[in-house]
Amino acid sequence: MRMRALILPLVLTLAPFETSASSQEIPPATQFESVLADAEAYRRQVSPEYAMSKGDDTRAGELRDVSPRAHINDINATRDFLERIIAIDVAMLSTSDQLDYRLFRRQLEMTLEGDTFGDWMMPINARSGPHQDIPQMGDLDRLQTELDFEHYAKRLTCVAGQLLQLEETLRAGLAAGKMPPRLVIEAIPQQIRTARESALDRLRTPLTKFPASMPAATRARITQEIEATIPLIADAMLLFEAFLIADYLPMCRATTAASDMEGGADWYAFQLRSFTTTALTAQEIHDIGKREVARIRGEMMTVIAKTDWSAADLPRASLSDDARFAQFIEYLRTAPRFYCTTAEELLARYRSFCKEVDPHLPELFGTCPRLTYGVREIPRFMAPSQTTAYYQQGSPKRGEPGWFYANTYRLDMRPTYEIVPLSLHEAVPGHHFQISLANELEGTREFRKDLDSTAFVEGWALYCERLGIEMGFFTDPYDDFGRLLYEMWRATRLVVDTGLHAFGWTREQAIAYMTYHTALSALNIENEVERYIGWPGQATGYKIGELCIRALRAEAETTLGSAFDIRRFHDAVLLNGPLPLDVLEATVRAWIASEVERVKLQAQVIP
Repeated sequence: MRMRALILPLVLTLAPFETSASSQEIPPATQFESVLADAEAYRRQVSPEYAMSKGDDTRAGELRDVSPRAHINDINATRDFLERIIAIDVAMLSTSDQLDYRLFRRQLEMTLEGDTFGDWMMPINARSGPHQDIPQMGDLDRLQTELDFEHYAKRLTCVAGQLLQLEETLRAGLAAGKMPPRLVIEAIPQQIRTARESALDRLRTPLTKFPASMPAATRARITQEIEATIPLIADAMLLFEAFLIADYLPMCRATTAASDMEGGADWYAFQLRSFTTTALTAQEIHDIGKREVARIRGEMMTVIAKTDWSAADLPRASLSDDARFAQFIEYLRTAPRFYCTTAEELLARYRSFCKEVDPHLPELFGTCPRLTYGVREIPRFMAPSQTTAYYQQGSPKRGEPGWFYANTYRLDMRPTYEIVPLSLHEAVPGHHFQISLANELEGTREFRKDLDSTAFVEGWALYCERLGIEMGFFTDPYDDFGRLLYEMWRATRLVVDTGLHAFGWTREQAIAYMTYHTALSALNIENEVERYIGWPGQATGYKIGELCIRALRAEAETTLGSAFDIRRFHDAVLLNGPLPLDVLEATVRAWIASEVERVKLQAQVIP
């Protein structure tokens, strides 16, 4: 899973953003370039975090404003950009500009359509919000110069104000009746308390990393500023916690389905379109999920038959598939051989495996990213409510590597047969590889590098788990079962997410379905189901995206036969940045046609 960016509002009020004028006398290509330049400048103005990732430290001492006022400004700016885009004669643009035009316009239109449902007023859940973001501020910054430390100290002074702005947004939701399920909010007050009482010391981490060249007086001043700010942050978190307990949580809805909200069915349909970048309905996604669950279950039974668990007790072969599967899952959940005894041991195994992957990358990819990455444990204060792992992207322009975060909480629920597929998904050739490569593309407009396409980003990472077969990492049947377990996990998501939000499933039904079909631990299943409840539709993007990429590869292999080059295919998929699936299909099919012509030309040249 790709970790969401920090959601931290800005204390200061932004000045109105001025856009460039356009007229009919200006060539369409120039008009288009002007809109894109203004949109990029606006994005950097309102999001200091984004600007910093691009090496722009103009507002590095500030944090993004997520108050209702800022949201209205963003929507007005989006509407303005769309009006300017619509006025451009797209037929007069070059072929490449026409593609960028369609992608940019689509992004603007989806933003405006999504705004009508008001989900921006429900910005927090157990896995995302100030209770997790604030304590990590010192971990996610790579500070090198005196100015970097000055900016960090100033950002901390914005935190108290940002909590007030976040409260304002949540109160807007109260007034509008846009309330999340109580289930996904009820743990947050305790999480805030934990962060406030035991995790704010993490904000002092940069104080241990002053450059040797920094004068002692400067170090003392910055240290004093940060030390004075941390108690103010703790006080602000205490007030925010009190607001949640007294005012917000009691008003959260008892229901869990998106369809239970006013306009919720339409919102969920929009969420599915947004996260899958397709027109698939909830019923179609539900049915695809059931077919995939049945297919993967058959493959699982084949792998189980290859294990020493099966060989050790031949009568097990005569059991029904359901009985044999249940006994095998119980074995996986309880056998000590599959669990590390310390967090350090688990992290060491992740790091060791990631190093094994690197030499295989040139065999499968014509282009590899330059940015490096590392493996860290998920901070322990937030680990109990977090997913199994996530990826935090780096920034070459700021000298920040990417980070693959693994969860070491409850080691008895972190089996080692998850190491291979999880590493392939989160690090390389999954999230770190794809996201870093997109950010390093030259000659590609900035908005294309991180285009919002969950189906592409997560579908690619899931596809990469299967690439482990070609790298030779699944010769051990238990590791291969771990791969199938993770694929089954994503297939059950299609059934469970749609079941919860469109077909009246309860939380208990969803947990029972995933317990029956997967070997995930009880803790992971509960966390996952609550994630789907709090983030409708997002979990469907993984499998839908992966199925699309696999289908395109099969089409390319069938069409090109012996001329198929896996390295060139992967470049065709990746070197346009993240794309909606329909655009990806058109792009790859155009590449297939060009490959057919290339092969024909080569045949004519070679006697």
